[in-house]
Amino acid sequence: MTPGGRRLSGEAGRRGRIAALGVVGLVCTVGMVGMSDLGGSASVTKGGPATRDEPAMTVGGASATTVPVLLVPGWFDSARELAALRIHLLGVGWPGSHVAAVDFREPTGSNRDHADELEDAVEALLQSSGSSEIDIVAHSMGGLATRWYLLRQEGAPVRRVVFLASPHRGTLSAHLAWGGGREEMMPGSPFLDTLNTTAPTPPGVEAITVRTLIDTHIVPGESATLPDVPDYPLCCPTHSGLLRDPDVFEIVRSFLESGTVSRAPSNGVRP
Repeated sequence: MTPGGRRLSGEAGRRGRIAALGVVGLVCTVGMVGMSDLGGSASVTKGGPATRDEPAMTVGGASATTVPVLLVPGWFDSARELAALRIHLLGVGWPGSHVAAVDFREPTGSNRDHADELEDAVEALLQSSGSSEIDIVAHSMGGLATRWYLLRQEGAPVRRVVFLASPHRGTLSAHLAWGGGREEMMPGSPFLDTLNTTAPTPPGVEAITVRTLIDTHIVPGESATLPDVPDYPLCCPTHSGLLRDPDVFEIVRSFLESGTVSRAPSNGVRP
């Protein structure tokens, strides 16, 4: 969830509401260029003028991973804000057909509903890419929907997950939000209690957390970490700035390609 992230949609009313939240408003973002409907549910974004489908590139003489990547937004956001991340992944070797973003029907809605839409988005990406598994990069509240999907979808075809500044134990800035996601992001909510009674991800699903040390949207900041999951804090992009930060790009690329990250995690847990 990104409290106070700025909208790029061009809709004056929506920008006005986000501005009213100030630095502790809530926004979760995902990259997007163009969209296609998923049976009236979420929509998945692939391709577009700036991120057209193209053959996989080679990096350092070796072809990049062929495992598709699904980008997941959260509270109040569409896929648009993660365009920079999608373009980066295409630039280092992912085929355009293998990087998609989700648009939820109700961006401020419940993570339970978002998880149902996420299931559709995963299936659509598997079918369009011909792959048997995917990776996920989820920003802010999108991480909660991702974890609920993994909790409820036994044997989900997910290999690796990157959580970017997700409020795993809630955030005080949820008091300024609205919609179904508001109550779920409250610290100590029944939704979070249920989510956190199990392992952060199912067996066989690798994960890392990435966060900024100056995040005014995830309060307290430690909420963006998970037990026994490698954590990579950065100084000092903003909450939404994580989506455009070169260090974040490198961490995401390295983890998705190899399952490892060159820098040591802050909690001493090895990826």
